[in-house]
Amino acid sequence: MRETETVRGSISISSTAKQETLALRAFNFSTFATQALVVSFIPLYFMTRGFTESQIGILYSSGLFVSIFANIIAGLASDKYRTIRIILIVILLGQLATLSLLFPLENFVMVCIVMTAFYLFQTPIIPLSDSLILLSSQYTGTPYALIRIFGSLGFALSAYGLGLLLKGIGSEWTIFVALCTVGISLLLTIFIKDYQGQSRKIEFSGFFKLLRQRQVLLFFLLILMVSISHRMYESFLAVTMRQLGASDSLVGLSLLVSASSEIPILFLLGKYGHKFKELPLLVIASLMYALRLWLMGEIEDPRWFLATQAMHSVSFGIYFSTALRYISHLIPDEYRSSGQAVYTVIWTGLAGLISGVFGGLVYEQLGRVMFYHAATGVAVAAAIGFLLYFFSRASK
Repeated sequence: MRETETVRGSISISSTAKQETLALRAFNFSTFATQALVVSFIPLYFMTRGFTESQIGILYSSGLFVSIFANIIAGLASDKYRTIRIILIVILLGQLATLSLLFPLENFVMVCIVMTAFYLFQTPIIPLSDSLILLSSQYTGTPYALIRIFGSLGFALSAYGLGLLLKGIGSEWTIFVALCTVGISLLLTIFIKDYQGQSRKIEFSGFFKLLRQRQVLLFFLLILMVSISHRMYESFLAVTMRQLGASDSLVGLSLLVSASSEIPILFLLGKYGHKFKELPLLVIASLMYALRLWLMGEIEDPRWFLATQAMHSVSFGIYFSTALRYISHLIPDEYRSSGQAVYTVIWTGLAGLISGVFGGLVYEQLGRVMFYHAATGVAVAAAIGFLLYFFSRASK
């Protein structure tokens, strides 16, 4: 009798874990569908509204700036109130409200204010989702990568599928489509469990003491170096391809290739990643970034850029999930969302601003080849840094 009850209990737990994993996968898919719209199609929407390229650039630079504050605020709020799910609901409601305000606006200043508010709610959603996935794994038994892979699927399929949809109905429907994807994400929060709810309340002074630790600061410094090289690549990819004569469709195809290439690597990391140490994997990812960036400086035929985009699987695919995994060991669970927020601030905000200002000057003054050689140097330095960091940790 007891054995039967035990079997029934284990089946119930297994079924619940599968349902929770399915909900997290669906949520990741829908949030990255919105991300694909933000990255790929909202600029085209603003072009149809008559905004210039420089104005669109200002709108997106406001996102980089506000992301620094948005991620810190969301991370600290999540850790203080011991909830990720409620914070996700708040920021999704904020996205719906700010996107709705865009419909009647024509004035650039007003659009810039509303878009800045939108980024305040939009930029924290990925790091918060990542924190939730990492915390869920001990309950569901599903590794981070096997859930995060559905984000890559959502981005890749949406970049292609929503592109076909908007090509048919017109770019002026972009905001309406974005409202639909955000609305689906909000609906899916009903099925997401708040894994952080039972944790103890933290003292924030402890988190800031943690950030002052030498090993934590060194790791985040190395993360910043890799992030700068990635952002230099990402920020000037389209510019470089167009200068070499690539069509818009080839640029779009390159984005699809990079997003799709993440999927097999994330799957393999989810299955076998735990067998490998994180720091050596980060050395490999940094070296792959270096090779990828060096090729960017040497390629003359833009069609070969599809091959460098396929290398995204090994560079970004290994780097992003492995860095998150190492942070989960480096920073205690009670500071997880705040640590994830710092990681995202470095990844999106600081790296984006440094690569934009420094990279733009190098590209304009010294040309494409020197630009990518400089980015290669940063990636190589990061690889050496991770290797030395690994040896210093191993000797202790």
